[in-house]
Amino acid sequence: MNLNLATRNSQPATRLRLRLRPGKPRNSHQETWLCVELPTIEYQKARDLQSYLVSARKDKIIDSNIILILEHPPVFTLGRRGGLENLSVSESFLEKSGIPVIHVERGGDITFHGPGQIIAYPIINLEKARLAVTDYVSNLEEVMIQTAKDSGVKAQRNGLNRGIWVGKKKLGSIGIAVRRGISFHGMALNVNLSLEPFNWINPCGLQNIKMTSIQQELQHHISMQHVKQSLKKHFQSVFGIKLTATDIKELY
Repeated sequence: MNLNLATRNSQPATRLRLRLRPGKPRNSHQETWLCVELPTIEYQKARDLQSYLVSARKDKIIDSNIILILEHPPVFTLGRRGGLENLSVSESFLEKSGIPVIHVERGGDITFHGPGQIIAYPIINLEKARLAVTDYVSNLEEVMIQTAKDSGVKAQRNGLNRGIWVGKKKLGSIGIAVRRGISFHGMALNVNLSLEPFNWINPCGLQNIKMTSIQQELQHHISMQHVKQSLKKHFQSVFGIKLTATDIKELY
């Protein structure tokens, strides 16, 4: 698989071994997860990368959990429950906009990704971590809630739909898939992206719902790098793990 991210090493893949399970720190030891920060990457390339990592994780070619942190060029994605009925613009309008629509295997309905939105794709062995899917999703919500709080935005859960909300406006979304016990896809937190494309859909299949961003709530510019650092900090605190920065080339 060629992702145009790195040249495959001709040597066999290194087996990355860990001994502790995710969770709260036990004594002074914490399990280490790998954290890969990528440049803005096409959605399908990121999807192919996740598929490879899920297989490598399941086959124990890679023995640690991984979090990919990145941004996407503009794209609409439709989850397993998604349908084109939640698009409120014509196909010709979409063609002129140049924004593709991609059907994917994650849960949920339709959403938009674009520059200025932080994407986190954790590749986690949920069975080994002893994490139920509902608890895992709650943890992802908590990571986003605490990250938004660091920037001065108070967000919360809403029984209407998973993710995080500021009042009746949605700030962060979650859509995951699980294959052979390994989670992939993940969460999207709106930082300073254009919100206009959300007006062309019923976000997450919900009618009369508005999306928001950290920048929109603060009414001033917010640094993506600042929010990414906060996000990584809260992944560590919520999941009780340590993140180690890793180059994508080390996973092949």
